[in-house]
Amino acid sequence: MFFAFENGRDQTVTLAKMEVKKLSFAAESPPPLSVIAAAKVAAIPIPIGTSASTPTFVLSDGLELHGTYALLRHIGRIAKIPNFYGENAYEANQVDEWLDYSPILSSGSEFENVCAYVDKYLETRTLLVGQSLSIADIAIWSGLAATGLRWESLRKSKKYQNLVRWFNSISTEYSDALNEVIATYVGRKGLAKPVAVKSKEQQDQSKSVNADISEKGKAGNRPPEVDLPDAEFGKLRLRFAPEPSGYLHIGHSKAALMNQYFAQRYQGQLIVRFDDTNPAKESNEFVDNILIDIATLGLKYEAVTYTSDYFSELMEMAENLIRHRKAYVDDTPREQMKKERMNGIESKCRNNSVEENLRLWKEMIAGSEKGLECCLRGKLDMLDPNKSLRDPVYYRCNPIPHHRIGSKYKIYPTYDFACPFVDAKEGITHALRSSEYHDRNAQYYRIQEDMGVNKVHLYEFSRLNMIYTLLSKRKLLWFVQEGKVDGWDDPRFPTVQGIVRRGLKIEALIQFILEQGASKNLNLMEWDKLWTINKKIIDPVCPRHTAVIEERRVLLTLIDGPEKPFVRIIPRHKKYEGAGEKATTYTKSIWIDHADAQSISVDEEVTLMDWGNAMVKKIIKDQDGNVTGLTGILHLEGSVKTTKLKLTWLPEITELVNLLLVEFDHLITKKKVEEDDEFRDVLNPCTRKETAALGDSSMRILKRGDILQLERKGYFRCDVPFDRPSKPIVLFAIPDGRNK
Repeated sequence: MFFAFENGRDQTVTLAKMEVKKLSFAAESPPPLSVIAAAKVAAIPIPIGTSASTPTFVLSDGLELHGTYALLRHIGRIAKIPNFYGENAYEANQVDEWLDYSPILSSGSEFENVCAYVDKYLETRTLLVGQSLSIADIAIWSGLAATGLRWESLRKSKKYQNLVRWFNSISTEYSDALNEVIATYVGRKGLAKPVAVKSKEQQDQSKSVNADISEKGKAGNRPPEVDLPDAEFGKLRLRFAPEPSGYLHIGHSKAALMNQYFAQRYQGQLIVRFDDTNPAKESNEFVDNILIDIATLGLKYEAVTYTSDYFSELMEMAENLIRHRKAYVDDTPREQMKKERMNGIESKCRNNSVEENLRLWKEMIAGSEKGLECCLRGKLDMLDPNKSLRDPVYYRCNPIPHHRIGSKYKIYPTYDFACPFVDAKEGITHALRSSEYHDRNAQYYRIQEDMGVNKVHLYEFSRLNMIYTLLSKRKLLWFVQEGKVDGWDDPRFPTVQGIVRRGLKIEALIQFILEQGASKNLNLMEWDKLWTINKKIIDPVCPRHTAVIEERRVLLTLIDGPEKPFVRIIPRHKKYEGAGEKATTYTKSIWIDHADAQSISVDEEVTLMDWGNAMVKKIIKDQDGNVTGLTGILHLEGSVKTTKLKLTWLPEITELVNLLLVEFDHLITKKKVEEDDEFRDVLNPCTRKETAALGDSSMRILKRGDILQLERKGYFRCDVPFDRPSKPIVLFAIPDGRNK
């Protein structure tokens, strides 16, 4: 079989006779796992190096092939395995379709969608193409294996049985080759740089030397394997219970993801329950957006419930406690009640008769003038050192209509009263709470004891606090109401919608939170760590584009440049084929940034990125010393390694697009706002900076939410895509984890 490819000139070669002398790829990039796996399965020995920028085969006659899937197809053609690239032209096309599809596995947000699709496809098939193993199978197998623990956890479940059956079949049949590949290139977190494979003797020695390494140390970036008390496999039932008084923020995300982690670990259930007991703060808008946030986080839950579903039962329980002298109605003014609780002084109402308490309880239910002066308190212990046990409030009057049930009730339970009851009612086995509730754990258990309901185990984890960040929904609401931000999804906000709009990938947030695990230690986390994780996720796949700052941009005229503009199609990402291609126009005159122009000297050789070198022969300046124009000549044979300046540039054409580059800063200037601090005193006066720029014409295809890199300027998320030439594309700068 003959295939043609280009290497400076068109020529037809017999690939089957061409030995692969070397595979090379960038040292800082993950290895092409599918290529290595295919070569191992086909028993094709290939020396591996790390010199090329993209995966490259050096062939026996000096020719080269570039790109993961070009290399994979080459192995498919030269391997002695029957039908490795399909039995006929039709099957070869099917193989190509699977190769084109396989990069989606590296997109974290689409991973499970791909698993579901391939699982469905394999319902009636043993292999992906025809009746023989093909490079299509190797590509998808490698894509799954490359994710490390993410696939392993799914593989152990019963979620995708056809996919797991297919994966296990290939793993078993080609175990010698594939086990070696996994051991060398795939760690717990997924695809990584290659490590030296130890001999069995070395492995035994290593095991002996490191026998005392704790399981926590082996866990990598997973949460440590913490056991929940009395948790039974398959019987665990958890709840994530947000209050619909704002959007979910990064702190709530930790609670949500920790619940999901334990539910999956014990193969239990997770429900979402809205703690809607305060109509003054809550709304349907918040309910709707919390559900959006939960979907964004990828939370898998059994049902959505509301504390308000149990209002009638909670009232019955409250009345029952009154009758059993375990609760009483108190009309003590709020400030006086607060002082009495602090000093352990019993209320004058504490020993009222059951009849008097029931009379006042009815006044509360009716929302009468007298009822509005009262609250229902639990009769616990006013002398307990733990002040949460000093007769806490169970019910208050509130005439404001409820967002779900209108004006049916004039009284509402407190969280402290409702939560223990509803947890037991819904069969929750373990309630995960942040450690800020620690002093109220005794109260929770005592209330459940007085109610006579099943005990729920409480488990604590540390609250997630971030530097320069307010997580109080009351304070965040102030920013919204005062117009200091655009809304709850403002990129300066720590809400899920805000940080996603700024360019954070949910995979990065999940990794960041799960790395902390279920620790109970209080910590103040740096945003830089989160953005560094994010950069590692987006950099290998996001497309590259070019922008020039509009203010004082400088025209560089190339004397020997092309008289007639021409276009080349180049990759949007040199190391990731899945990013696609873009059209670049080459012209005689090009725009460069003013800052770059100011740093150039006469007769200096510079590199024009994606073009080649040029010599600057003339510099024009105004009376203030600002460069206003440059003249040069091309020197394309020059070495890019010898130049100091690598310049981004844009052609002087009308198809360029207008850009608005937006950078954000923290809303406050203090790392940690203490309880007695007034946050308004530490407001940052300047939190948004806008810069006008020009961008390459290929940016017209960007969609809202797309993430890209502007060469030499950083990472950005498209917030407003191209609409018309007069309206700029709005790009939000994404922090990269480096302090600025």
